Amino acid sequence: MRRLTGRLFIGFVFAGWISNAVFGQPAVQKTLTWQQAREALEKANPTLLAARLGIDESRAEEVTAYLRPNPDITFSLDQINPFTKNPVDKYSPFSEALPYVSTSYLHERAHKRELRLQSAQQGTGIAESQLADQERNLLFNLRGAFVQALQAKAVLDLAKDNIAYFDHELAISRDRFKAGDIARVDLDRLELQRVQYESDLQTAEVNLRTAKIQVLQLLYDKTPIEQFDVTGPFDFSENLPAQADVRRMAMEARPDLKAAVESVEKAHTDYKLAVANGSTDPTFGMDFARNPPIPVYVGVSVNIPIRIFDKNQGEKARTLVDITRNERLRDAAEAQVFSDVDSAYATLLNNIVLLRPYKTSYLATAARVRDTIAFSYQHGQAALVDYLDAQRDYRAVEVSYLNLVGSYLNAASQLNLAVGREVIQ
Repeated sequence: MRRLTGRLFIGFVFAGWISNAVFGQPAVQKTLTWQQAREALEKANPTLLAARLGIDESRAEEVTAYLRPNPDITFSLDQINPFTKNPVDKYSPFSEALPYVSTSYLHERAHKRELRLQSAQQGTGIAESQLADQERNLLFNLRGAFVQALQAKAVLDLAKDNIAYFDHELAISRDRFKAGDIARVDLDRLELQRVQYESDLQTAEVNLRTAKIQVLQLLYDKTPIEQFDVTGPFDFSENLPAQADVRRMAMEARPDLKAAVESVEKAHTDYKLAVANGSTDPTFGMDFARNPPIPVYVGVSVNIPIRIFDKNQGEKARTLVDITRNERLRDAAEAQVFSDVDSAYATLLNNIVLLRPYKTSYLATAARVRDTIAFSYQHGQAALVDYLDAQRDYRAVEVSYLNLVGSYLNAASQLNLAVGREVIQ
C-alpha cells in the first residue's frame, strides 16, 4: 500500500512538472511599495526621461556659449596677365603676379565669453530646477493614484467582510423562516438588502482596477492588471511637524522657487552681457605679400569700430527691465509656497480632527450596535427595520472612515507637494 501511495505521489509531481513545461510557469504577482513605485517612476517615466535629455541639450549650449571667435585668413594673387610673354617668347601670365596672404582675429573685450558661459550655466541650473519641479508634480500624481489604489483595496476588503457577515446573518434568517420564526416578507426584504452589498463589492473592484491602471500608466509599466498590486499602510498619524518648520523646509526645497531665484541671478548676468556686447571689439590683422622690387614684406593692422551709435541700447534696456520682472515672479513664487503650505497643513489638521473620534469611539460603537441589534433580532427582540438600520449605519461609518483616511493621505501628499519633499511618508 505504501509503495502504491509513493508511486502515485511521484506520478502527480511528474504530471505537474510536465504541465508547467507545456503550459508555462504560473503568473508571478508584482506588488510595489510606495518607495518601489517612486523609484520605478524616476527610472521609466517617459516624460521625465525626455526632460533629462533637455538638461543634456542645455549643457551642450554651454559649450557653444564659450567658443572663441574663429580667425580669418585671406589668400590673393593679383596682377595676373594672361597676355604677357617674356623676351624669349614664352607664355608667362604669372611673371608680374603679386601674392598676398593675410589673417585677422576678433578680440572680444569686457569678458563677453565668460558672461555667455555664466548665463548658459545658469540656464542649465534653471532647467535642472524645472526638471525637479516636474518630477515633484509627477510624484504627486503617482502618490494620488497610489493612495486611490490603497483606498480601493481597503473598501474592497470592507465590502467582502460586509457581504460575508450579511450572508451569515441571512443564513440564520433562512433557518428562522423554515422554523416559522419570521415571515416571508421579512426574509424577502433581507434578500433584497443583499443587492446593496453586491453593488458595493462590484464598485470597489472597478475602482481598484481604475487606480491600478493610473499607477501603471505613470510608471510606463505594461504588467497585466491581474498580476499587479500595491501595498502600504492605509492609516493616519497625528504626529505632524510644526507649521513654521514646514514653511522653512518648503523655502529650502521647493524647486519652482529655486528656479525663480536662479532666474533673477541669470537676469543680472544677461544685463552684464548686454552691457559687454555694447563695447567695441578690435580686430587684429597681419599680412604677407610681395611687391617688387621688395621680395617679401610683412604688415600689421588694428581695426577698431567707431562707436557713434550704441546699437545694443535696446537690449540693455530690455535686460534691465527683465531683472525687475524676474524679481516680481520670485516674490509671487514665494507667496505661492506659503499659500500652498498653509492650505495643505490646514486640510491635514482638519482630517486628523475628523478621524480621531472615528478611531477612538465611532468604529467600535457602530460595530457594537450592529452586533447587539443583530443578536436581538435573531432572538425576536428587535424589529426588522432596526436591524436593517443598524446594518446601514455600520456600513456608512466604516465607509466614511476609509474615505477620511484616503482624504488624509491625499492631504499629506498635497503637503509633500507644497514642501517639495516628503514630510509625511
